[in-house]
Amino acid sequence: MSLYVNSQRSWSTRAGRLLAARPRRIDWPLLSCVLVLCAVGALLVWASTASDGDPLESTQYLRRYLVHVAIGLVACLLVASVDYRVPRAYAPIVYLVGVVGLALVLTPLGEVINGSRSWIVIGGMQAQPGEVAKIGLILGVAMLLGEPRDGEHAPMTRDVLFSLVALAVPLGLILAQPDLGTAMVLCSIYLGMLTLSGAPIRWVIGLICCGVVGALSVWWFGLLQDYQLARFATFVDPTADPRGAGYNANQALIAIGSGGFIGTGLFDGEQTRGNFVPEQHTDFIFTVAGEQLGFLGSSLIIGLFAFIIWRTLQIARECDHPYGRLVCVGVAVWMTFQCFINIGMTLGIMPITGLPLPFVSYGGTAAVANLTAVGLVLGIYARDRGFG
Repeated sequence: MSLYVNSQRSWSTRAGRLLAARPRRIDWPLLSCVLVLCAVGALLVWASTASDGDPLESTQYLRRYLVHVAIGLVACLLVASVDYRVPRAYAPIVYLVGVVGLALVLTPLGEVINGSRSWIVIGGMQAQPGEVAKIGLILGVAMLLGEPRDGEHAPMTRDVLFSLVALAVPLGLILAQPDLGTAMVLCSIYLGMLTLSGAPIRWVIGLICCGVVGALSVWWFGLLQDYQLARFATFVDPTADPRGAGYNANQALIAIGSGGFIGTGLFDGEQTRGNFVPEQHTDFIFTVAGEQLGFLGSSLIIGLFAFIIWRTLQIARECDHPYGRLVCVGVAVWMTFQCFINIGMTLGIMPITGLPLPFVSYGGTAAVANLTAVGLVLGIYARDRGFG
């Protein structure tokens, strides 16, 4: 009994010290930028879905967005408040949950939205397992490549092979949906983590070559869906089908171009208020920023993303433990690739894919996953030196 009481007191003392020190250990600039982006996202979602009808109906997307962000922030703070070795211990479980979810998508529980069976629908609630798979892949690959065995200082061939298997399983399930956008995100995350893990460079070069050959083979043998081919065709020539496959891209450019330098003003703008841009509260949320906030507001959003990515890489560089460093690299690559693709497709410099803009686009699973990823980075920043 005495031992139990003493252990409880010891745990309470450690917990009290941790709670007292936590405010000094939070990376406030990183967290503040994320919160600002969430606030901007709330305004843009509201501005893109508001109507002149019933106020409750007019704000339904805003209210759902705020609920999703609130859940994500709770997950972010919970993950950030524990030693980063705790998420590492649960990495196989998170990875398995993502894989099982991707498998369930291919069953009758899955639902086809915008040409891709990427969603699980149960009782009117939707979830996108691909977002969980991104976190699972980051944690799993960091565990395989960031913890060399037998006194080695860098991942060896067996580690790379195991990590390739960890990539291949969710990637194959995602391509079966098919969800080309999420597949590209997973590949970019893996390639970035492998490159900076210290693995032999021949693996990186070999995988890039395999990727190029694979992409050419998919195109040559006609393995892409018709809507995917149409998106690539309109990317090459946006005027080819302005009322069909090229409609989204053309309307996005018109909306952004009409914003000018300072924009038309929040809750204003003919393109976005007239709902000429499809999916403007999700995949094309940046068009709302471009028209209503103009070049100035859009540049601010891009600047916030740039700081978040830079700061995440700084935390990775300063991290003493290879596992924590690779987790930060995975999150940074994820955010960089997805932001570039999302913003690029609205500007006409990238093909249209179903990738939302992190922290800004309306979405449930994506919002929780993005904020959880930030929590992983915050947890590594807070405790790397203490547990190095």
